[in-house]
Amino acid sequence: MKHYFIHKQNHPRLTLFFAGWGMDEHPFMDYCPEDGDLLICYDYRSLHFEYSLLEGYEEIRVVGWSMGVWAAAQVLQHTEFPITESIAVNGTMTPKDNEKGIPEMIFEGTLKGLNATGLQKFRRRMCGSGEAMNVFLENEPQRSLEELRDELRLIGEQVSALPFFKFEWKKAVIGKRDLIFAAANQWNAWRDTGAEIIEQDIPHYSEELLRNIVCRSNFVPS
Repeated sequence: MKHYFIHKQNHPRLTLFFAGWGMDEHPFMDYCPEDGDLLICYDYRSLHFEYSLLEGYEEIRVVGWSMGVWAAAQVLQHTEFPITESIAVNGTMTPKDNEKGIPEMIFEGTLKGLNATGLQKFRRRMCGSGEAMNVFLENEPQRSLEELRDELRLIGEQVSALPFFKFEWKKAVIGKRDLIFAAANQWNAWRDTGAEIIEQDIPHYSEELLRNIVCRSNFVPS
């Protein structure tokens, strides 16, 4: 796992953002929290986490998006850091699952067809339209196709091999137009967890909503 401080001024508060598959810091470089530091995590080929980066913070907000929801649950489940808020966005703790995540055939088909064309098709579905994808590509992640293929393969292997960890997400945002994690499957995953479920009319990746959640200390859905 990679870690990158987008904003670090030794505030007592930290927003810990677990991004989705295929991401790095570039799409989020201009994110600036209202009152705290911002640390982004990405690249889940390994789930090795540098816990020392969280030491000294008095309050930690956790935001997980897409595959970051699963990754955060894996690395934070048994920790005792002062987590004051946790928000999952368009993802589940069972990301490769026919009823509560991405169906296995679709997951494996995405991996098998992951070439340059396949990546562009995925990103268009992720963004919801060609126009939104073009905006995303203005600050696209700087990672190779081979690296993204390895990451997706290793995520699949780890999901199958590692135990299920039920991290306490306090809010779960479900995009009604999500074409990656279908809204119905997200509902199946969250309905009995105790999380406050918030439906939004968004695709899988909504830059506006993610910025709102990551940068505001008290997210209020519109």
